Parts: sequence; structure tokens; C-alpha cells
Amino acid sequence: MKIGFTGLDLPEGKSKYNDPVLNALSDKDKPKKISPFFAQFIKDEYIDCDAIVIHKDSLLDILILDMDKIEGRLNRAVDKNETDLLNKCLLHLEKEEPLCTLKFNNSENEILKELSPYSYKPVIQIEGDYEINNIIERVLKETANMFFYTSGATESHAWLVPIGADIITCASKIHSDLAKGFIKGDVVSYEDYMSCHNFNECKSKGLSKMVDRDYIIQPNEIIEIRFNV
Repeated sequence: MKIGFTGLDLPEGKSKYNDPVLNALSDKDKPKKISPFFAQFIKDEYIDCDAIVIHKDSLLDILILDMDKIEGRLNRAVDKNETDLLNKCLLHLEKEEPLCTLKFNNSENEILKELSPYSYKPVIQIEGDYEINNIIERVLKETANMFFYTSGATESHAWLVPIGADIITCASKIHSDLAKGFIKGDVVSYEDYMSCHNFNECKSKGLSKMVDRDYIIQPNEIIEIRFNV
């Protein structure tokens, strides 16, 4: 995940998310390898990023750029629906509000995806004290992402997926072969996993459940994939 930032004293480059769930899993399983989530922070980047973190005092820097972009498109627009949308966006920006705080219908979203105004992406405004972990948490929330985990003696790994991802999507994050050869999945909640010695004990106690390919993964679940390729 790439996070653009402006007006903040943040380190550029990759920053590790201090994940309390992964920390607890690795403390319990004592794996040979720990694979945390890293976010990449890029200064003054608005285009090739998933979200923008900005000091509240610098918000207008982005909104003015969006106003210029939308006004330029408005001068060329001929379709009434597009014109109405652009005017709606301008009015919102003039209230000093980023576009990500507005709701749009499907056709409006298609227009905005093509136009790509900066504040259409999630914009996280920061004021006062801040630290990397809290910023990453806020970005994950605003971008509607979550973690699922795999853990055992070999490795404890945090995997980032969109909220609402099915188990096939999660399997493909681990390895494409797991998705191609998917048979069943075994899932257990983080709380139940922590109460057992390992995944096999979760199964023997009936705390895990076997699921099909359409199962929607819940935040922080621990999963295993049964596959054949």
C-alpha cells in the first residue's frame, strides 16, 4: 500500500505496521519467520498512491489542485449529467471538504475515476501529535482494508485484503496455486486460536470451521487452505 503525504514530518519509504494481532501470534507460535505488513510513505505524492495523509493546515493545497482540474473539465463538458456532477464537486471543494467525503452513484464514480481528482482518494487529515502506527490504522480504516493471518511454527504472516474478501481472494494472496486448486478452507477466529496450542487443536475442539469458496473472511481470522494442483 502506497500512502502519499504532505505537510507532515514522516519518514519516507517503507514503514512496518506494529500489528498487535501478529505480535501475539508470533509470541504464541514462535515461528521461524515473521512477515508483518509494510506501508510505503511517499512525500508529496498524490497520483500513484492508495490514500493521502495531510496536515489539516495543508488541505487546501490539494483542494485547489482539484478545483483547477474540475474547472478545466467543466469547460469541455457537454453532457448534462457530467456538468451537474462537476458543479456538485466544485461546490463541495469550495466548502473546503475533500471529495472522498461525498457520496456518488455508480455513473458518477465512473466519471470521477477517469478524471482522478486527488481528494477523490481517501484523505486523512492530521493535526496535533501523530505516529506512524496510528496513521496506518486510520488509512486501513478509510480504505476499507483488513488483515487475515496464517500462523504456525514455520511462519506468522499478516495478509492485507479488502473488507468483504472471499476465501478464494485470500488464498490467491498467499499463492496462486492455493486459489487454483482450492478444495476447502479452515478458518478460526483470532480469539479462539489464541486459546489453543495450534490449529489442529482448534479443529479437534470444534473451534474452527470448514468453509467453501464463497465464504467471506472476517477481520483477523486465521486460515488454512486445503488444495490440490
